[in-house]
Amino acid sequence: MTGANGLGELMRDPEEAQRKLDQWAEGLENKAQRYAAAQERTEQLRLTAASSDGAVKVTVGADGGVTDLEFGNKARTYPLEELSRQILATMHQAQSGIATRVAEVMQETLGDEDQETRSLMIGTLRDRFPELEEEEPPPPAPPASSADTPPSQAPREKRHEAPEDEGNSPW
Repeated sequence: MTGANGLGELMRDPEEAQRKLDQWAEGLENKAQRYAAAQERTEQLRLTAASSDGAVKVTVGADGGVTDLEFGNKARTYPLEELSRQILATMHQAQSGIATRVAEVMQETLGDEDQETRSLMIGTLRDRFPELEEEEPPPPAPPASSADTPPSQAPREKRHEAPEDEGNSPW
């Protein structure tokens, strides 16, 4: 009598059962190796973006973390608030390609295997790092006075320090 799940044949032929188990184990081993390769390649991914004027260049890993940050000479002419905006905008630009690149690595490494898990993972990455809908507008030109003034003569930012007698020191 053969059961609906096909185990009846395997129960009568232990060698066939062992062969099927070995095939299954080998398939799992191969799958684990492909997933390990996909993970390794994903961990090595680096995406780089630069601001339109070259003042800022940001490189991120597949997890979205910044792995490198470079400033061009033009960055020196920006007020700090604008430089901060440029850094964040350029970082988001680099991060916006993460989901696509991870999907490419998974397709190359895993083929069409495990589409449901892949869709879930790529969907999560797209939620965390959405693609940019349009290119960032060019940054506003920095004030002419800061570009023309040598650094040694540039006005210094005012620092607001609390008087020492107010007891604000954490020490």
